[in-house]
Amino acid sequence: MARGLTKAKIVQAGLDVLDEAGLDRLTVRAVAARLGVQAPALYWHVRDRQQLVDEMATELWRQLVGELAALPEETGWQDGMRAFATSARRILLSHRDGAKVFTGTYLTDTEVLRAQEEPLARMIAQGFSLANVMRGYSLVYCFVAGFCIEEQAVAQAAGAGDERFTLERRAERVGDGQTPLVLQAGPELFGDPDARFDDLVGVLIDAVDRMRG
Repeated sequence: MARGLTKAKIVQAGLDVLDEAGLDRLTVRAVAARLGVQAPALYWHVRDRQQLVDEMATELWRQLVGELAALPEETGWQDGMRAFATSARRILLSHRDGAKVFTGTYLTDTEVLRAQEEPLARMIAQGFSLANVMRGYSLVYCFVAGFCIEEQAVAQAAGAGDERFTLERRAERVGDGQTPLVLQAGPELFGDPDARFDDLVGVLIDAVDRMRG
């Protein structure tokens, strides 16, 4: 085992490789090279690429849980759910392909799971059944993950010089005078992502409110 090599250092190196090369090029060998060791040295801590990704996703979840734990005790469920959505999006967007890493992975830290107890209990105390708490958070989680995957894909394409996703290019394609509604829909679909995200989270929270009782 390489001296001084820890799981935390491996995870950070994995996130660095992710930011530089993207998820498709994230490999145990690439992470090992960044750390200046041979790939077998990492297998003391992560057995394969999937466990590496699981550990990276767990670290993102750990950051999210830490931010939510700092909310005041008197925080209402609406503000708590909005904070969950907003913090999750910011954390996912802080890493290239962060949303793809976040989804479909296995949480390796039981403390991250245990930290969910208080938010669940808080919503139940405010009139929700456990089933509806989970329905609500599943709804918001799936929205945030999907929104961020799409947002990152479009941003990466634009960053690579791909103009197909710009409002101007879209207007050129549909601006023949026969589809005015499609033309007007462009800014609604591809305008300010921050404003669109906040608006849609509000719509979801209104929907979750109807699950109470």
